[in-house]
Amino acid sequence: MGTTFGDLLRAHRRRVRLTQEELAEGSGVSVRAISDMERGRARGPQRRTVEALAGVLALARHEVEELLDAAKEGRARRAPEPPVAQSALPPDVADLTGRDDELAALDAAAGSARRATSLVVLHGPPGAGKTTLAVRAAYRLAGRFPDGCFFFNLRGMDARPVHPSEVVHRMLVALGVDEKRVPAGEAERSDLYRALLRERSTLLVLDNASDEGQVRPLLATGAGSLVLVTSRLVLGGLEAGLRLGLDVLDAGDSLELLGAVAGRARVGAEPAAAARVAALCGHLPLALRIAGNRLASRPKWTIAHLAEQLGDERRRLTALTAGDLQVRTAFEMSYRQLGAKAAVLFRRLSLVPGADFGADLAAALADVDRFSAEDTLEELVDVSLLDTAEVPGRYVFHDLVRVFAGERLVDEDPAPVVERARQRVVDLLLGTAVAAAGFFGPDADGSPVGGLRGQEDADAWLTAETANWTGALRWAARDGRHGDVLRLATAMHWYSDQRGRGETWVEVFTAGVAAARALGSVRDEAVQLNFLTWTLGVLLRRHDEALALHDEAWRAAVASGDVVEQGWAMHYRAVSEMRSGRLEAARGDARRAQVLFRGAGYALGEQIALSCLGLVLHGLERYEDAVVVHRELLGVVRSGRLGLAPAMTAEMTAQLLVRTAHSLAPLDRWPEVLAAADEALAALRGTTAPSTLCDALHLRGVALHRLGDAAGARAELVRAVGLADEQRRHDLADVLDALADVLDDLGDPVAAGGFRDRAAQVRSADR
Repeated sequence: MGTTFGDLLRAHRRRVRLTQEELAEGSGVSVRAISDMERGRARGPQRRTVEALAGVLALARHEVEELLDAAKEGRARRAPEPPVAQSALPPDVADLTGRDDELAALDAAAGSARRATSLVVLHGPPGAGKTTLAVRAAYRLAGRFPDGCFFFNLRGMDARPVHPSEVVHRMLVALGVDEKRVPAGEAERSDLYRALLRERSTLLVLDNASDEGQVRPLLATGAGSLVLVTSRLVLGGLEAGLRLGLDVLDAGDSLELLGAVAGRARVGAEPAAAARVAALCGHLPLALRIAGNRLASRPKWTIAHLAEQLGDERRRLTALTAGDLQVRTAFEMSYRQLGAKAAVLFRRLSLVPGADFGADLAAALADVDRFSAEDTLEELVDVSLLDTAEVPGRYVFHDLVRVFAGERLVDEDPAPVVERARQRVVDLLLGTAVAAAGFFGPDADGSPVGGLRGQEDADAWLTAETANWTGALRWAARDGRHGDVLRLATAMHWYSDQRGRGETWVEVFTAGVAAARALGSVRDEAVQLNFLTWTLGVLLRRHDEALALHDEAWRAAVASGDVVEQGWAMHYRAVSEMRSGRLEAARGDARRAQVLFRGAGYALGEQIALSCLGLVLHGLERYEDAVVVHRELLGVVRSGRLGLAPAMTAEMTAQLLVRTAHSLAPLDRWPEVLAAADEALAALRGTTAPSTLCDALHLRGVALHRLGDAAGARAELVRAVGLADEQRRHDLADVLDALADVLDDLGDPVAAGGFRDRAAQVRSADR
């Protein structure tokens, strides 16, 4: 193989005695980009980039042409893009070395997967390159699996490995299931997971498994699928069609890998020293890669200098002779070369409660500004002690690196310093979570708070940081910070009405109940018990549990003397009764809730209780009465007398219009149904209420069909089906049937039959 673009660029730069920073300043190309080019990470820059660099280097024309040819060759050598979209697959490593036989075996396994699902286990010691090989194979093989390639890190080396149900949840979302419509129960999620994969041909990579029990629940796939599992363990309990045990590289491949990372010309100039480095690394791929990256990022070092460092047994023997300790020492070598700021941040990042994080959290840990934290995070990425997450601007630890960072934190940082850093993170997470949740309350005015510019920002932060702010909540609870726990749980009330998962809110409001009791506040206990009752009854549909909990909430509300909370307790009881089919009981309790709210002077609560009564009347087939109630409420909301925030006013208006249309439909008042649905859609513009939007489209489609516009109805119902499917709504089958009826009238009985079959499958799955 000829001289690479990176080799030529480095040689020309050194000849004119420029640093990477000086070359970057003169050419306008970033230091990071130049470093990537010289290390071989970016092998084929575009012509304008080459010419900008050549101008600063004062190259002769033939030297410029040589650089351009090398760049062109680098672009030609890039691996072709996979023919299907990848899902959560990490970037491929261009310099994978010494694994041709294993790749051929995986290729054969993929061929056999055409006849039946094939399970392959890649096992070996830490640092042997199991993940690297699995990712390369996935890119090569993805085109054979038309329904997608999916990658999940099971974090098997963590103290708390990823639970299979979490992977099932993430897989469902990757397959197009809306986050809010993923079933709450573990069994139901697994059933849906198996159903979705049964007829699909997929490649599933399960990386870093802790044991067989973690993998087995994830093996549901369709015919013509391949499951690729990596682990330190053999996983002998799994019935694998192929097992590949990865070992270290031979001497030749070790030098090839070292040269690919550090520069082949550089390794060729010091062959004896390079061979010694490879031997001192134990020919372990991860150790070789770390050594190569250190050389590439320190161009003034000689290879002999690195070999001398590796010769220090205090830092080498553990890694090269003691199983898991091999990787620890490899990381130790990189860690000890960090500057003071980077080392402090690296150690403290082990305190992050979730799997990934952004610069704000890092800044709080290191007690620096965001930009400084961001620069240091990038430095840690460059030396392979940190990785970038799937979401731009967020970072993740490899699980072993996280463990190593935690060890370093214990050994090097005084306990009071560590505790102060942890409290800064807890304060940041809880404070921001409370502020973000405030954008969703009835009094929210939408004004920016801190770094949150509005409701959309707040929703994005709460979603991305769920694992972190719930982790901070657990920390606060363990530390006895009951006031902070209660403040967060209380703030989440209105947000939980629109976003998040039921399991999350059970944890949050259960913590809120405990905090209220610890503080001796019976009133707050009633508030949190009411929130928890709502979560069980509405989000998780565990109606009997919700009704049982209502008794506790009612007793606490009465004991506190808070009539508003008594109203909420009665309202949530009515909702649970309504949803479980106890309509007469629900009607009585809805009236009682309305009376309680009126007595307390709480207008919003009174209207919400009345809204429940409208739904109960609809359930009792008293449609005219239900329409009257809905329209009465609509007038109150539109009048502004409730003092609601604009976003909440819009969503409540749309919801009440949808309920009005829903009650008008059984009366065959289709022009009024259409008008109400149109008004609802207009009210929803600029808001995010997918459930109400789905209802409005469904009702509009049915109304158009009944009024003779089948083509218009089809367009609306197709959109409604998409939304109902994403949200896993309980009425998906009804929307599918409505679309089937329209297709029949449009002369497409085959398509109509397909939708009816699907509706039957949905109903069967729901039973």
